[in-house]
Amino acid sequence: MTTLFISDLHLDPSRPEITDLFLRFLREQAPGADALYILGDLFEAWIGDDTPSPAADAVADALKVLSDSGVPVYFIRGNRDFLLGEDYARRAGLRILPDPCMIELYGRPVLLQHGDLLCTDDIPYQQFRAQTRDPVFQAQFLSQPLAARIAFAQKAREASQARQSEMKQGDRAQFETVTDVAPSEVDATFVRHGVDTMIHGHTHRPAIHALQAGGRDCIRIVLGDWYEQGSVLRVDANGWSLDTLARD
Repeated sequence: MTTLFISDLHLDPSRPEITDLFLRFLREQAPGADALYILGDLFEAWIGDDTPSPAADAVADALKVLSDSGVPVYFIRGNRDFLLGEDYARRAGLRILPDPCMIELYGRPVLLQHGDLLCTDDIPYQQFRAQTRDPVFQAQFLSQPLAARIAFAQKAREASQARQSEMKQGDRAQFETVTDVAPSEVDATFVRHGVDTMIHGHTHRPAIHALQAGGRDCIRIVLGDWYEQGSVLRVDANGWSLDTLARD
């Protein structure tokens, strides 16, 4: 049996081919798995469970079919869909997990997280994250009319894109450092949680890293994004493989 891990699909109406690829994955590859873990950024943006979206409805229906078939589907909120709530989770059959969280995977303790908490060199983002994860902020935001939420999300996205563009045009090496995990935070996270295996997404830099942390041999697995193709980590009792899924 196999456990599947994915993240950073960034599903959006502007990229229907990726939504189709994900739906095909749910129909053809996920059935029969021990579990499916979605480690954040399932959607490009999420401004409330009450937002009309035929694509999100189709995704919820397909996830519910998988869940009802006996495959548990777990979800950690990402930096794009941190407002995904219990209403949508119920419709989709998702079990929402805290970020980070610990699981046991074929006898091995494993730490799961979206991954943005590891990017501590990006101080402005960490400040934004702290603000937007505050329950009071979220309640106030979700109480606003849909049009106001859409306008806020668009403004925030434009500001983020402008900042990234400015950073790319400046010191490219600094941009790569700031937008990736901070090695010191990775080490501290391994030590703090007492594990030697971590799985996360967020950085869109798929790889399996072997490293030393706290005097222990550790493995950090980074999931890939779904912008140009699919990416899935398959884990069983014998090991793991990080695979790509081709579009039609």
